[in-house]
Amino acid sequence: MSETPGTARVVFQPSGRRGNFPVGTPLLDAARTLGVYVESVCGGRGICGRCQVSVSEGAFAKEKLTSSADHLGPVTEAEARYAQLRELASDRRLSCQATIQGDMVVDVPTDAQTNRQVVRKRAENVTIAPDSTVRLVAVTVSEPDMEQPLGDADRLLEALVAESGESGLALDPALLPRVQAILRKGDWRVTAAIWRDDTHPPRVIALWPGDKQTVYGLAVDIGSTTIAAHLCDLRNGRTVTSAGTSNPQIRFGEDLMSRVSYVQMNPARLPDLVATVRAAVDALVAKLVADVGATREDVVDAVFVGNPIMHHLFLGIDPTELGGAPFALAVSGAVHTRAVDVGLELNPGARVYMLPCIAGHVGADAAAAALSTRPFEAEAMTLVVDIGTNAEILLGNRERLLAASSPTGPAFEGAEISCGQRAAPGAIERIRIDPETLEPRFKVIGLDEWSDDPEFAEKKDQVGVTGICGSGIIEAVAELYLAGVITTDGLIDGALAARSPRVVQKGRTYAYVVASEGIELTIGQTDIRAIQLAKAALYAGVKLLSDKLGNPEIERIRLAGAFGSYIDTKYAMILGLIPDCDLAEVSGIGNAAGTGARMALVNRGERRTIERVVREIEKIETALEPKFQEHFVNAMAIPNKVDPFPRLRQAVTLPEPRQMPEPGDGEEDGGRRRRRRRG
Repeated sequence: MSETPGTARVVFQPSGRRGNFPVGTPLLDAARTLGVYVESVCGGRGICGRCQVSVSEGAFAKEKLTSSADHLGPVTEAEARYAQLRELASDRRLSCQATIQGDMVVDVPTDAQTNRQVVRKRAENVTIAPDSTVRLVAVTVSEPDMEQPLGDADRLLEALVAESGESGLALDPALLPRVQAILRKGDWRVTAAIWRDDTHPPRVIALWPGDKQTVYGLAVDIGSTTIAAHLCDLRNGRTVTSAGTSNPQIRFGEDLMSRVSYVQMNPARLPDLVATVRAAVDALVAKLVADVGATREDVVDAVFVGNPIMHHLFLGIDPTELGGAPFALAVSGAVHTRAVDVGLELNPGARVYMLPCIAGHVGADAAAAALSTRPFEAEAMTLVVDIGTNAEILLGNRERLLAASSPTGPAFEGAEISCGQRAAPGAIERIRIDPETLEPRFKVIGLDEWSDDPEFAEKKDQVGVTGICGSGIIEAVAELYLAGVITTDGLIDGALAARSPRVVQKGRTYAYVVASEGIELTIGQTDIRAIQLAKAALYAGVKLLSDKLGNPEIERIRLAGAFGSYIDTKYAMILGLIPDCDLAEVSGIGNAAGTGARMALVNRGERRTIERVVREIEKIETALEPKFQEHFVNAMAIPNKVDPFPRLRQAVTLPEPRQMPEPGDGEEDGGRRRRRRRG
């Protein structure tokens, strides 16, 4: 709820930008004030219809507000006229006409976003030996004979058993009504898709007239922020096309616990969350098959991975038990089901396999990352971290492998940062700060030039400078530390305001101004604290696993996920996000969860491998570990209060520790007391 009378709090999704606005402000004006790009080409006259938005209904505990479409002003004449001339969905409003009358969470549909989030989950190159669950078998079936009154389906099965050697073969019941028509259309020559997973008897799941050469499988990584899907040729294992999209569930909550809280407070809306994510996947399927000139019926197998909450929501399971101890999963083992049962329009007989979850907060995506990085086969002590709103951590080698999760929150994705945004054109993704002048130079997504390049000024209007995304905020805080603007405790040195106009006073603390043309982008004390809290949670989780293993030397670090692949590993270590290690042995590995999903899709033996490994992984619940708080407090410092980081110091000159003068206003530590007031 807005704390100022006569104002309302508005949160825009999926960008995560938020602010308080006077009642009566048009939504489009609020969006522009916050740098949320909503397409509008008619100057706000309600003619073009490009600026459509919808309001998410319900109570949002994290935002401390209740959102309702009733909190928008009445439909204007221009809006009513547009709705008569063109179709306007019942849940949509024109943001140029709709005015703010109360608190709300606004969803900006992808078709209205001129600066959409960049989904950075490409298909990594990996060689996978093809041995899928589906094989194509072409047979010629004997025609019916009055002297041998065996049914068409029965003669088909006899021919398939003889050709394939599969014993116990049965026909999927969904095929029975179509068998006769398919046999006659193919003049008794047909191709069958025989599905066989080692844990289930073989089934004929699809049938085509004549000879068919190619069928496809779908591998999908459902992340809390983005969804990535890959279409694979099941004959040779090759990934033929990939696509990604923002997870539209973000309208119900930016992070996982927010979505669980939303379901708890609005139980009747659970089907909405389920339908939303399934519809997003279904839209990706349409794009993928169109890319290769195939049809949905050509897709006969699918593998899904996701964190436990996404896993449960996709399956239609209420995730509220995961919202508190003992974080009970409804199902932890691998799930076999049919595509039709999870609302996907693929081949009617298509199967779906979901990798097993490791623990209550370490999901099938972490299992898939383990499958693709294979620390369970390594000699070297290996740390695998998938950094997202919830960080999954694997540490160990072939002798012993441990897993945990740590609640980093959405700060690394730009949320909870005053000028933060998700990765989209115009977002600062790289930044350098001169230690002498304290002047910054930066690079934004969508342009190749840095801000100090003369061509940048000519091109920046193409995308704007709209905020700072996750990789940018990591570099910004680390660079501020290297330049001496902030101390090892994360405090901004206000004395530098006399030296540089970049350091300015904001209330009772200080901030650093990154850019001031157009939208002012500043990094304040609360922003730095949000990053410290997030990185400390991750580092503390790693330390807990290291403690369990006797604190061995970590020999290599692999950063998975879109965020982990785009951050500069040096700055991640300077910040203290990851432990000390030879920087040459620290690397991003891309969408490891998606790669693991593709491996399980293309090779059924990999399914048995990960099922075995998940049973053997030792699960550590960070929330129950007494030393977590101690590690967390130490990790609040940059890079760390007690860990010396000797390898990092060999590669980078770190500032000497120094004490800040006591603030004159009695506010200890420049922000910690403020953080407590914020709750």
